[in-house]
Amino acid sequence: MDNLISELESWYHLQCNGEWEHDFGIMIETIDNPGWHLKIDLKNTFLEQAIFEEYQESYEDDSEWLICKKTEGQFDAAGGPKKLEDMIKVFINWAKSVDK
Repeated sequence: MDNLISELESWYHLQCNGEWEHDFGIMIETIDNPGWHLKIDLKNTFLEQAIFEEYQESYEDDSEWLICKKTEGQFDAAGGPKKLEDMIKVFINWAKSVDK
């Protein structure tokens, strides 16, 4: 996970231009399912117009699930209590795949 956090930090830092970080950012919070919710603002970034196909995973264990989508200028992901790393990984892999 250390590498994924570093990559997310790097992506965030690249967006910071003296203006973007005042209106946009990254939010990680817990939800009551239980689980995680990750929102990453894409407005005014190279990912704003990029296509992202909704990604879902479900498992036999109902507490483990994952949904990642792009909505209203955000990467929006939610998942079970052990899926935060997977959410970040989906975002990083997508961001790396998009031509800047």
